[in-house]
Amino acid sequence: MSSQESKAQAVKDFTEVFPVLAEEFLKEVRARNFPEETVQWIKKSFYHNVQGGKMNRGLSVVDTLKILLNDQLTAEELFKSRVLGWCIEWLQAFFLVADDIMDASITRRGNPCWYKMEGVNMIAINDSFILESAIYFFLKKYFRQDSYYVDLVELFHEVTLETELGQLLDLTTAPEDHVDLSKFSIEKHRFIVLYKTAFYSFYLPVALAMHMAGIKNEEAFKAAKDILLPLGEYFQIQDDYLDCYGDPEVIGKIGTDIEDNKCSWLVNQALAKASPKQRKLLDENYGKKNPKNVAIVKQIYKDLEIEKLYKEYEEQSYSRLNDLILQLDDTLIKRQVFYTFMNKIYKRTK
Repeated sequence: MSSQESKAQAVKDFTEVFPVLAEEFLKEVRARNFPEETVQWIKKSFYHNVQGGKMNRGLSVVDTLKILLNDQLTAEELFKSRVLGWCIEWLQAFFLVADDIMDASITRRGNPCWYKMEGVNMIAINDSFILESAIYFFLKKYFRQDSYYVDLVELFHEVTLETELGQLLDLTTAPEDHVDLSKFSIEKHRFIVLYKTAFYSFYLPVALAMHMAGIKNEEAFKAAKDILLPLGEYFQIQDDYLDCYGDPEVIGKIGTDIEDNKCSWLVNQALAKASPKQRKLLDENYGKKNPKNVAIVKQIYKDLEIEKLYKEYEEQSYSRLNDLILQLDDTLIKRQVFYTFMNKIYKRTK
């Protein structure tokens, strides 16, 4: 089997677990004697919000465990690693449903945002809570008997808190209704990124696999975090770049960071390089919904060669991350775990 065929099979095997989990949760709702209307609402929410992504976070749990256990997994271990992977996908869905409301986004993964679906509106807030609750239902059902069950629960709680704190800093630094670019900085952007994205997108999948693999050494978890958080930072800066320069047909959404007054990497780089005249134009046009304002900001990005700056940053980050991986003590955790992540995200287009 070619590597492409192997990857397609891994995605297929992972995807097949989703309806099993969805049905288990719906069965629990039915057992509580809720009307079928409620069950179908939740089912529609699950299928709309949890599916449709790239599934990189979820698949990373499986990939990491295979590396840690030398590809010697039992059928049960494989299934349970996929369950943990889907728990991250449910967590992602919980964040995105809420995030789209806060950002007043229009599309997500090529479809209307959940709150934009007919008849949903602000019920989506409660639906996001249900998406989060499903995680702990799955953990209890499939891992309660395992020695690392509490570690899994605590890890999800900790990472959720870290992500929510990052989101709060993001929202208070850059509220949509009050543009104040003096609150922005490259340092603050980095802090937001680490908390809002890096913990749940990069550290969480690996840490979950490490618990399943029986790794107890705190030094190993720290070593993993020291590489995965910078990897997450690189990933989010890619996201900021793609929001402005990516093809909506490819990335599955229309970028709105400029309109939404986001404290993105791009605007922070522009602020650091802008002339007084350009700074004035940024102050006057950033965070405005009008396409004319957005066009002015994008022109400043072009004049300051922000895209070129990003390409340079990408190469520097790739080199720096490779150095970090090479310095890792391979007896703590295998380097291949991190190379696998690098291969997935380097020069991605969506």
